[in-house]
Amino acid sequence: MTTLLAFHAHPDDESSKGAATVARYADAGVRCVLVCATGGEAGDILNPAMDRPDVMADLPAVRRGELEKAASIIGYDEVIELGYRDSGMPDTADNRHPDAFVNADFDEVLGRLVSITRRVRPDVVLGYDDHQRYPHPDHLRVHDISMALVVAAADPALRDGQPPWEVPRLFAPVFTRRRVLALHEAMLARGEESPFASRLDWFDDGGEDPRALWHVDVSGYVERGREALRAHATQVDPDGFWFQVPTALVESTYPYEDFEALGGFAMPDAPDGELIGPAADRGE
Repeated sequence: MTTLLAFHAHPDDESSKGAATVARYADAGVRCVLVCATGGEAGDILNPAMDRPDVMADLPAVRRGELEKAASIIGYDEVIELGYRDSGMPDTADNRHPDAFVNADFDEVLGRLVSITRRVRPDVVLGYDDHQRYPHPDHLRVHDISMALVVAAADPALRDGQPPWEVPRLFAPVFTRRRVLALHEAMLARGEESPFASRLDWFDDGGEDPRALWHVDVSGYVERGREALRAHATQVDPDGFWFQVPTALVESTYPYEDFEALGGFAMPDAPDGELIGPAADRGE
């Protein structure tokens, strides 16, 4: 059975990074498995309506419920929580906590991901890019483990009772210059304020993105991805940044989600617009 495995740092990352793409593949019959590294314990409450004592009393449990709801909306068949603690940002108490994801033994975490990968046997893995624009310690660690996973899962010397697995394709969901500028200009053309105006300096390289990029058509799935993101009510203000560009305008202007190709044993020579190739289904 064709399978997609997504590895994310915190609850809500699965909904803000590639959610519409996963939803589209799930509807097409692809088995989708989500691995979430942490419980998001260090996350701030970013929606004023959820800044309540009852929510703060057990934020991890609230965020776990949000994750389950969002994953169901997207269409994930399985959700695996690794159980590490949110590392917070550098030079904070959360970052120094002994249970923080960033302080876990790298080989231990990699070994757990290898075992999951060999069991699931994914045709595509979603990890993270180098996250230079948002260097959260947990995101950086997901990137490092993602990059090591392809080699480790295929290594017969790494024994866990399961046969090695060669990951065909490894991608990272990314926010590209092409997408941001297209939506920014579309908002200005309507005579409206663009939510990207203050973020354009992130994309000031003056040219096209130099990375190997896949642009996946998610027409008809943009709103479903947004619905999943809204399920993370503690983290997302329904009137905030993520929803200021109307869904219809996204669909008409840039109905794509972008992914950086990071590696794998069966990467095509050039981008083909799909993360899962036509030969991915092994008929199992």
